[in-house]
Amino acid sequence: MPEVTGSANENGEVLLSITRTFAAPRDLVFRAWTEPQHLAKWWGPAGFTNPVCEVDARPGGDIWIVMRGPDGIDYPMSGTFQDFLAPERLVFTAVAEDADGNPLLESLTTVTFREEGGKTRVTVNARAAGIAAIAREMLRGMETGWSQSLDRLEETVASARLS
Repeated sequence: MPEVTGSANENGEVLLSITRTFAAPRDLVFRAWTEPQHLAKWWGPAGFTNPVCEVDARPGGDIWIVMRGPDGIDYPMSGTFQDFLAPERLVFTAVAEDADGNPLLESLTTVTFREEGGKTRVTVNARAAGIAAIAREMLRGMETGWSQSLDRLEETVASARLS
């Protein structure tokens, strides 16, 4: 059963922690987070695709993902890896942008990967703050978005061994 906690602090930031155990080896789950061909399969809420997914998984490396919603609208996100310790930890910033590249919200996400008897316990800790007024709605959906993304990750790692 996933463990989820979420709250908003006095600055309007949303703090979210989700822990899930995946029936897959840690190396495989880590690769699903760091290799663009695999990340594109599961990143984002249910019904979203990722026609653009570029990942330079190393400290200082960039992330560029364009999620496409079921309605055909694109949701670009840029980011930078702050820390990268394979296969144990990822720390990255992410900035959700509008179609013109204006920042809407910014987040700092730390993901840890712990091996547990052939399975992998993943904990996602995210802190996000709105920059634009529309960000309030995005922040309200953060827990659902992450939960659905991790559901999709579970399907990805369960359905095939990554090459």
